[in-house]
Amino acid sequence: MAHLQANKDLISTGMKEFNVLLNQQVFNDPLISEEDMVTVVNDWVKLYVNYYRQHVTGEQQEQDRALQELQQELNILAKPFLAKYKDILKSCKHPNHKLPSS
Repeated sequence: MAHLQANKDLISTGMKEFNVLLNQQVFNDPLISEEDMVTVVNDWVKLYVNYYRQHVTGEQQEQDRALQELQQELNILAKPFLAKYKDILKSCKHPNHKLPSS
């Protein structure tokens, strides 16, 4: 049972750290495409999962389950971030949006 709690604590820590990463993002022109941002976020998720892979405990099945849960939770956290980014891209295409002068 100690392994299960330790892994839950790691998942919680990973989620908090990932949320900080998402909240630190500043969107400036030029913006990347929505598809590219999805790729970036997917890469961040993989980075976090690979980092925490070294820290999960228990038998292989427990480790795999913890990493799968972490990945799912990070993807859930990423959805509102990607929706916000999509809205930012839409607002930049709005005719009243002014691009920075060169």
